[in-house]
Amino acid sequence: MSQTAANTTDVLVIGGGTGGYSAALRAASLGLRVVLAERDLVGGTCLHRGCIPSKAMLHAAELVDGIAEARERWGVKATVDSLDWPALVATRDTIVARNHQGVVGNLRTAGVQVVRGAARLTGPRGVHIEGAGEFTARRGIVLATGSRPRLLPGLTPDGRRVVTSDDALFAAGLPASVLVLGGGAIGVEYASFHRSMGAEVTLVEAAERLLPLEDEEVGRRLARGLKQRGIAVRTGSTLTGTELLPDGVRATVRTPKGEEQVVESERLLVAVGRVPVTDGLDLAAAGLSADERGFVAPADRSRLETAVRGIHVVGDLLPPPSLGLAHASFAEGLLVAEALAGRATRAVDYATVPRVTYSSPQTASVGLTEAEARARGLEVEVNTMPLAATAKGMVHGRGGMVKVIAAAGGPGGAATGPVLGVHLVGPHVSEMIAESQLIVAWDAEPADVAAHIHAHPTLSEAVGEAFLTLAGRGLHQH
Repeated sequence: MSQTAANTTDVLVIGGGTGGYSAALRAASLGLRVVLAERDLVGGTCLHRGCIPSKAMLHAAELVDGIAEARERWGVKATVDSLDWPALVATRDTIVARNHQGVVGNLRTAGVQVVRGAARLTGPRGVHIEGAGEFTARRGIVLATGSRPRLLPGLTPDGRRVVTSDDALFAAGLPASVLVLGGGAIGVEYASFHRSMGAEVTLVEAAERLLPLEDEEVGRRLARGLKQRGIAVRTGSTLTGTELLPDGVRATVRTPKGEEQVVESERLLVAVGRVPVTDGLDLAAAGLSADERGFVAPADRSRLETAVRGIHVVGDLLPPPSLGLAHASFAEGLLVAEALAGRATRAVDYATVPRVTYSSPQTASVGLTEAEARARGLEVEVNTMPLAATAKGMVHGRGGMVKVIAAAGGPGGAATGPVLGVHLVGPHVSEMIAESQLIVAWDAEPADVAAHIHAHPTLSEAVGEAFLTLAGRGLHQH
C-alpha cells in the first residue's frame, strides 16, 4: 500500500479527550475508518487531571468526613490517626490507569488508529501529525483539542505555592492552609476537598454568590453549608495583590465594602475558569479562526459543523450554550460521528444536560433557574422542599433542598405547565439528578411526576414531595 493510501482515512479526530474519543468510537462503530491524533494520553483532562482523579480524591474526603460525623453525631468513638498521602495517591492513580486502559482497549477493539503526536490543519481535509506525516480525511475532521486552566497576570504556577486545577492534586503532600480563587464548580470542589483533609480554607469569588451560573438559592445554600464546615467564603471579593513567601503566599483580598484583607496560606489555587486550546492547530490553514474568547464556533449546531464544510468541533472548543462538561462532550462526539456517517442529527439540548458540583454539600441542577425563567417573561410556580423535612434527610443531618420551577397555571394554584428546572443541594444529589433530567427533557408536568411513588425513606423522596405539593396534593409540605 502506498504511503498516500495508508494515510487516507474517512475521519480524522484531533484530540483524544471525552469529545474526541467518543466521536472516534461512534464513527468506527458506523463503519468509518478513523484516525485519532493525540499528543498526550487518550482520555484528556477529564480522565487524567480533572473529573476522575478529583472525584476519587473527593470520595476519600467523604470517608474522612464520615468518620467525623460518626464521632460527633452517632457516638462512634473513631478518629483519623493519620493520612497516608502516598497510599491515597496510589489508589487514585490506579483508578485513573484502569480507566485509561479501558479507553485504549475500546479504541483498539473498535479499530481506531491512534497516532501519538501534535496535529495541525493543512487544509479543509488535511492534517499533519508530528512524527507521522500528512493525513487526508475523506469525510471530515473533528476538532477536539480541549481546554486548559485560565491564568491570571502576575500569577505563574510553580506547582507548590501557586497551582491550577490541573496540578493541584499532583502537588507534593497536603497544605495546612489554602486560598482558593474562584467559586465555580472546580474551585468549590477543591475548597471542599482540602477542608475535609484538615486544611484551613479561604474561598474567594468575585461574583455575589458561589456557582454564579446556577440558581441563586443553590449558591446561598451551598455557601451556608461550606461555612458550617469552617470554610471562609468571601463572595463579591477580588484578589488585588499577591506576594510569594518561602513557604506560601500572602494575598490581599478586597471585600465588597472596599476593605483590604490579608490572607496567608501555604497554597494559592487558581480556579477562575478554563480557556480553549488551539495553539499550534493552524486554524487559518483550513480557512477557520477562533473568536475573541478562543472558541471555534459551529455554523450548524445540528451537526456541530464549522463554516468550512467537513470540519466539526466538539467539547471545550465550543462556545456557549455548550457547557464544557465531559458528559456533554460525549453527546457532542456521538452527534458529530453520526453526522459524518450521513445520519440525520439534531442539536444537543443543553437545557436538559445536568450540572453537578461534587463538593460537600453537593449541588445538581437541570433546566432553567428561577431568574432565567422570569427573564423570559414566563409565569412560574416555585416550590422548595427542605431535605431535612424528610426522615432520610434527618438521618443524614446535612440540610439541603429540592427546588422545582414549573410553568404557572391550573385550578387551585396548582402548576400544570411543564417543569422548567430542578435544583438540588445536599448529600448524594449527584446521584439523584437523573430523574429530574428526564422530567425536564420530556416536558413533564408536576402532576405527571406526582402520580409516581418514591421509595420511603429515601432522599429522592423529597423530589416526589416537592412535585406533590406543586400538583396540589401536598402530603408533609403545605
